[in-house]
Amino acid sequence: MNSPIKTLLACLALLALAGCAQNPVSGQQDFVMMSEAQEISFGRNADAEVRKQYGVYKSAALQEYVNSVGQQIAKKSHRPNLQYHFTVLDTPEVNAFALPGGYVYITRGILAYLNSEAELAAVLGHEIGHVTARHGVRQASAELAANIGLSITSILVPEINSAAGQNLSNILGGALFAGYGRDHELEADRLGAEYLARTGYDPHAMIEVIDVLKHQELLDAEIARQEGREPRHYHGLFATHPDNDTRLQQAVGESSQLAVANPTEGYAQFLRQIDGLTFNESSEQGVVRNNKFMHVELGIALSFPQDWRVQNLPDKLLAVSQQGDAVIQLKMDKQSSGTPAGYARRLAGFGSNSRIETLDINGLPAALVTTPAAMAGVIYLNQSAYIIQCGVKSRAAFTAHRNDMLDTIHSFHALSETERRQARPLAIRLITARAGDTYANLAQHSPLGKTAENQLRLINGNYPQGEPVPGQYVKIVE
Repeated sequence: MNSPIKTLLACLALLALAGCAQNPVSGQQDFVMMSEAQEISFGRNADAEVRKQYGVYKSAALQEYVNSVGQQIAKKSHRPNLQYHFTVLDTPEVNAFALPGGYVYITRGILAYLNSEAELAAVLGHEIGHVTARHGVRQASAELAANIGLSITSILVPEINSAAGQNLSNILGGALFAGYGRDHELEADRLGAEYLARTGYDPHAMIEVIDVLKHQELLDAEIARQEGREPRHYHGLFATHPDNDTRLQQAVGESSQLAVANPTEGYAQFLRQIDGLTFNESSEQGVVRNNKFMHVELGIALSFPQDWRVQNLPDKLLAVSQQGDAVIQLKMDKQSSGTPAGYARRLAGFGSNSRIETLDINGLPAALVTTPAAMAGVIYLNQSAYIIQCGVKSRAAFTAHRNDMLDTIHSFHALSETERRQARPLAIRLITARAGDTYANLAQHSPLGKTAENQLRLINGNYPQGEPVPGQYVKIVE
């Protein structure tokens, strides 16, 4: 018998012994294929990728505050000796998630919708519950069991080739970021509520957060209808819970049996911490105002068609037509070479049925490449090449949207000083409500546009019909 086969059989034999471990929460035996050391190592390696993809929010004070709340809860969890890491990510996505090994993330996007330290603790407690119950490890192990060949060998025999190691990483990543099932989410709710009670917070803050996020979904669905787009769907946090969830009420209710005298709410403390929090896009991502994209660091601006939906994502900027049959995407190549026409020719490829024109777009050297059903502009600015690619589903769509796509390409220009001031990111600001204040009045001068009134209600926990109470802190957006 050759050595590789012997190795694999040895691994399979070890799997029968190593594939079970005691669950830190239930005390029962779980089928897992990672030791705690491997779990921590995986989380540490994946942490670097998460930070690279989303960016870390640049507020040391807020990071320290979130970490301090998270650490208090973690100490009362079923795995208090694990080293936990709590990070605020610089993204407007409304989300929170955890990696195996104690790596917990919360976005600045969701912080804007919370209104107390207890609600923050509820989000973090839920994610800590995923870690303590080893949901990620258990889910990844189930995925790995279905890919037992070289993937198993790569766990138990680290010397295996790097391709198998990459396969393992892909399987783990796919399993973890696909989200958790209903039972795991409910268990995380129950554990999170229990940890809240142990730490001195009201466990029902868990239900309050879910209520806030459900309202956020309802408002986004309303705005989506007005904009003619599909509502956004966020992975993860509480996504499986229907309204008036009986099982959730039961899960949280179990923790209410733990006595919490004078539970901590932390209303004012939390709101003071998020005063100045970036709302929606950050300066590093550029900002979109009335479908005009402006990026201060790059010094560029361009305008998309007014009825198109602009998506300013961490890794790309694109606009989709109202009918969903055309898309415009902006890309950047930091190393431009030759002429824009030469770049466009390479972009189009040899032998393609394309037409290339040399242009001057707002004083910048540029080229336009067109085919019977596609279009792209190449524009040079500050040693970088900006590529505006336009794609459609059919030639009919190309004809219908041709002028809109050309207008977008020709709108590209270097940022003016006035636009630099306009491109300042929006931020949460605290005011104290006065007698007579209403969200309709506060919305009149808001940069949030026609949906400002409802958005202000939502971020202040007063959606759909609440109004400010004199003397209370109110979040506005400036």
